[in-house]
Amino acid sequence: MITFDTDPAHYRHWRLFFEGPVATLMLDVDEEGGLAPGYRLKLNSYDLGVDIELADALNRIRFGHPEVRVVVFTSGRERVFCSGANIYMLGLASHAQKVNLCKFTNETRNGIEDSSAHSGIKFLAAINGACAGGGYELALACDEIIMVDDRSSTVSLPEVALLGVLPGTGGLTRLVDKRKVRRDLADVFCTTAEGVRADRAKAWRLVDHVAPPARFPQLVAERAAALAASSDRTGAGAGVLLPPLDRGIDANGWRYPRVAVEIARASRVATITVRGPEAADAPIDIDGILAAGADWWPLAIARELDDAILLLRANEPEIGTVVLKTEGEIASLLACDAAMVRHRDHWFVRETIGYLRRALQRLDVSSRSLFAIIDQGSCFAGSLFELALAADRSYMLADGPQVALGAINFGGLEMINGRTRLAARFNSNDFELAVGAFDSAAALAAGLVTFTPDELDWDDEIRLALEERASLSPDALTGMEANLRFAGPETVATKIFGRLSAWQNWVFSRPNATGEAGALKRYGSGTKPRFDRERV
Repeated sequence: MITFDTDPAHYRHWRLFFEGPVATLMLDVDEEGGLAPGYRLKLNSYDLGVDIELADALNRIRFGHPEVRVVVFTSGRERVFCSGANIYMLGLASHAQKVNLCKFTNETRNGIEDSSAHSGIKFLAAINGACAGGGYELALACDEIIMVDDRSSTVSLPEVALLGVLPGTGGLTRLVDKRKVRRDLADVFCTTAEGVRADRAKAWRLVDHVAPPARFPQLVAERAAALAASSDRTGAGAGVLLPPLDRGIDANGWRYPRVAVEIARASRVATITVRGPEAADAPIDIDGILAAGADWWPLAIARELDDAILLLRANEPEIGTVVLKTEGEIASLLACDAAMVRHRDHWFVRETIGYLRRALQRLDVSSRSLFAIIDQGSCFAGSLFELALAADRSYMLADGPQVALGAINFGGLEMINGRTRLAARFNSNDFELAVGAFDSAAALAAGLVTFTPDELDWDDEIRLALEERASLSPDALTGMEANLRFAGPETVATKIFGRLSAWQNWVFSRPNATGEAGALKRYGSGTKPRFDRERV
């Protein structure tokens, strides 16, 4: 079973250093440390295990080191920064494994950009050697890129030329949408397998600064100091430790203190139940919140929900529908949310909101149908009502439960397109809704739920809806849901995930890439790939 939790004592690929407001993440990949057998991670290449460590390190910087304002990415290897995803690993991986690697990798990079935009942590890529594919895509996620001008190091996106695939974890989109590289120059760059050296890279806007080897460390320090000065992060004092998750796993699912996942493989349905806060884990003053630390309900729920989504994605590929349920007291949840909103300028609360925002965004881009079930004892209010808003459909029992909107629903937990789920639901920012509680009739009239069956029809309607969903094509549903969930204007992030679904699911399944004579299978063999030349 693939799990996504680790800690610095168990890192095999990253080294983490702190010096005042600057944290350095140094990539030094253990070639024998692949997540699966059959390949070596040469040239600082990566697999999912390398990315799991990176995601963990970023969260430990966010929560454990409030003094950090800048993160510098660099390499611990001579003459190589990062050569990207390991090609032999991709050649051995299943289609689903390739797509999920790309998705998780890009979610981590989106998280870098999210922290820069919302948390005041800035990111600097110090490219001190050859930088290719996913290595350059990591740099593209940063606020600035510095490249050593040693007359041999290059940056490249060589996937088209070498592998018959694409820089699909955001490379092409960030190149033209984020860095504003001219289209013709991007075309040349992406079809030049050997990449470009520092002088041309700077002229083409592929990097921001270049320096010869003797000047390179000084320039990195200068730019890190400048980025730190531009940050509005005001954390000080002790950070918050992130202890190992309390998680139990058995054949029927996995359980945490506040989240439970039940797997029904015969019907291809997973049920995620999230428990609302109790007084002990939901203090409302900042001293109590800091004392609670990782046990503070919003942070605890973000960590548990995030882990549950990842385990489901990586280990249960045939589960097609996720039923979302909640339980607890609405009043307690709204009080906890109100404290979160009231103290949102505090560094710890701001980081917690960011973690919860990114966990919910991971749910949004899951290749699963999402159904919210709102029945007696449910706690779909405020931050947990975001689960119902994320769902493709919601069923609310008539004459019984309530739902409630809080201030957090109107800002703070936005989707990757920058819109609240309320705005995306109505495809407008002009909807007439306010903070408050809704019974089933009012929720239906306001458009907050899809159906409100009565008690006589409840069980049958839910059962038939789930059976109907399970009968449909998983591929068609994935494409349909990805299109419907992100109504409104496009952003870099929505373009990346939309194109990720199309490009990777199509290109990775074509024989030109993954067939026996395809580029991925023949890479490094000395035999050229054989392409089907039809443009279809």
